[in-house]
Amino acid sequence: MTTSTRGASKTPAVLVLEDGRIFRGRAYGAVGETFGEAVFSTGMTGYQETLTDPSYARQIVVATAPQIGNTGWNDEDDESRRIWVSGYVVRDPARVPSNWRAKRSLDDELVAQGIVGISGIDTRALTRHLRERGSMRAGVFSGEAIAAESELVARVQAQPHMKGASLYEEVATEETYVVPAVGEKKFTVAAIDLGIKGMTPHRMAERGIEVHVLPATASVDEVYAVEPDGVFFSNGPGDPATADGPVALMSAVLERRTPLFGICFGNQILGRALGFGTYKLKYGHRGINQPVQDRTTGKVEVTAHNHGFAVDAPLDKVSETKFGRAEVSHVCLNDDVVEGLQLLDQPAFSVQYHPEAAAGPHDAAYLFDRFVSLMEGQRA
Repeated sequence: MTTSTRGASKTPAVLVLEDGRIFRGRAYGAVGETFGEAVFSTGMTGYQETLTDPSYARQIVVATAPQIGNTGWNDEDDESRRIWVSGYVVRDPARVPSNWRAKRSLDDELVAQGIVGISGIDTRALTRHLRERGSMRAGVFSGEAIAAESELVARVQAQPHMKGASLYEEVATEETYVVPAVGEKKFTVAAIDLGIKGMTPHRMAERGIEVHVLPATASVDEVYAVEPDGVFFSNGPGDPATADGPVALMSAVLERRTPLFGICFGNQILGRALGFGTYKLKYGHRGINQPVQDRTTGKVEVTAHNHGFAVDAPLDKVSETKFGRAEVSHVCLNDDVVEGLQLLDQPAFSVQYHPEAAAGPHDAAYLFDRFVSLMEGQRA
């Protein structure tokens, strides 16, 4: 990515897709060029949490909501230490932010962090294109970075694919840190950071859990050095097929029968540890309005998603694995994608979505309580 100074609304910009489709608009955020996988997010709100979600690393995010930036940017809602998207695409940026918590505009923050974006394009047409053709490599070019169309398409086509990309170590913490329990400490959890969002350990802390957030490269000895009552595997970016280290670590945790909970990338890691495959979805699930059924209760939840890969596990039967029986516990009602797994013979489960819901609905908050129940049962 290369960037220069802030782009005025009249600075031309182009979005170039790998299949040759081109959208012309105006610069939004920094001026320059950037590359990534073009994906769309259907959330009507919560753009700050989306932009700072490490799971969006190396992705150019298209906002399907027509107007973005109305609430500006504050200093409380970041989900990590920086913006992780490689580019941002909006239709109608707010001219003036209006929210009592706003410290600056979204445009100002994009400029400050060097995020190249584009505005003023038909994001509905772009979203329809991505739904029909699938998520694909793309580039955003503005100002002096704009060149002949054939040259820009060739540069996009030279970029790496998301399939086969190993990104989780790039976004994870390098040093262990602790999020203390709120109120009385009841449990200790070792959380493996594969791209964790800040709200996730906070949700556990609210339930009396002291959370030790460990690097993605943590060893099994480092995990058990904190004497955990449970182990958590976080969300994260990239292709789960590249995550051999986390799969080996999770297998070691399962062998010790320690209560285990995984979300998003952590769900895919559990799938691999159980012997299931993973695959890339055509355009993925991204947004805060995805319907999922908890098959253990029959309840339907509206949930927050950000994943382009999924677990290939049978929906219609209990599977035998080296760690005991396993079944699909949650399923997406839009397309029958596996949204959760659970072991029936030991305390371990996972979901493909984001129960911390930042931003998003709180329908799935009970999953943290389910994790607590597993730890209580193991202690008893």
